Amino acid sequence: MSAVAIPGDPPGGRRALAVWGTGVSVYFVAVVFRTSLGVAGLDAADRFHVNASALSTFSILQLLVYAGMQIPVGLLVDRLGTKKVLALGAVLFTAGQLGFAFSPSYGMALASRALLGCGDALTFISVLRLGSRWFPARRGPLVAQFAGLIGMAGNLVSTLVLARLLHGIGWTAAFAGSAAAGAVVLVLVLLFLKDHPEGHEPEPLPHQGAAYVRRQIAASWREPGTRLGLWVHFTTQFPAMVFLLLWGLPFLVEAQGLSRAAAGELLTLVVLSNMVVGLVYGQIVARHHGARLPLALGTVGTTAALWAATLACPGPHAPMWLLIVLCTVLGACGPASMIGFDFARPANPPERQGTASGITNMGGFIASMTTLFAIGVLLDATGDDYSLAFSVVFVLQAVGVSQILRLRRQAARRERERLVASRVETVHVPA
Repeated sequence: MSAVAIPGDPPGGRRALAVWGTGVSVYFVAVVFRTSLGVAGLDAADRFHVNASALSTFSILQLLVYAGMQIPVGLLVDRLGTKKVLALGAVLFTAGQLGFAFSPSYGMALASRALLGCGDALTFISVLRLGSRWFPARRGPLVAQFAGLIGMAGNLVSTLVLARLLHGIGWTAAFAGSAAAGAVVLVLVLLFLKDHPEGHEPEPLPHQGAAYVRRQIAASWREPGTRLGLWVHFTTQFPAMVFLLLWGLPFLVEAQGLSRAAAGELLTLVVLSNMVVGLVYGQIVARHHGARLPLALGTVGTTAALWAATLACPGPHAPMWLLIVLCTVLGACGPASMIGFDFARPANPPERQGTASGITNMGGFIASMTTLFAIGVLLDATGDDYSLAFSVVFVLQAVGVSQILRLRRQAARRERERLVASRVETVHVPA
């Protein structure tokens, strides 16, 4: 059966791919900068003479800024368009990376990471909006997974390239040199990015004031699909985010007795697994929408089981094969979190896509921020007992799963209602 044509659906094509590629390159660089601390955590502790709790504050502050900005960013993207927001993001995260390179003190380094988080916060929602403006709606799940995959490639650059630069040319040169990538993508955005294809201009938004903003947020939140998307994102993303962003390397080196080189290889495995699983999940969800929730819950359950096996393993260290399996499965967390947007996107009209995506994107980063802080506090309180500290993962997973199960029927009912309504509207549109 041929696909039903949707009035106003963007055409896609090479031009769309080129414009979207420009936008996603900004997200790629933002992820490189975001995850750079993950390979420099032990070096940062030595450089700034801080303990585990203070070290975790770097990532917590960065994620706090990121999560807190998601709804404002969604509103900004809906109002100003992608080009302006991405350009501002590139300026901010480049300044943050430069500041981190030259920070002489812990306080200045914290301020630099906050600035970096602010710029980073402007990127992903903008890229999602760009994809929805340039590609047909049926391509939405695959385009979103590709965006996540390219972001994970940025993580790969951190683990393979930045880590070597850090130990080869030193802290300042490595971080300052990487900041040049931010200037490059800023130029690309200013020269080549367009918010939408010709003939597909969005409807002008009404005058915006505080009342309009409140209505926009409230309308998005009232949709069960938006809330379900937030909790799917919350429950799936954070185990891998916490592992890659800060605590994976210390856990593997200090708790599991691995060398830095071996630990770096396992972090790389998480990233590579993420890229492969992202392609698979994107294809499955694009073809079978009913697979969204089983994929998300299956990823959560498998991740929990492997963490439990690793932490409860008898003896001083878990066997290498178990760590390899754990890191492979952690790679599925990022792609599973992208499924959250596939619940929020169809639940909201185009003029609320940025706002709804912002609400959804808060979930995983709130969970990551909470876990980063809890692990740091527990490590300090227990004398670096990683098994006890990492058990906080199970608490947040239980909270998230309970909310997903509570909202799934409401979201499914509303989705069926929208599907019936759309069939009525498009029944006379030629295929």
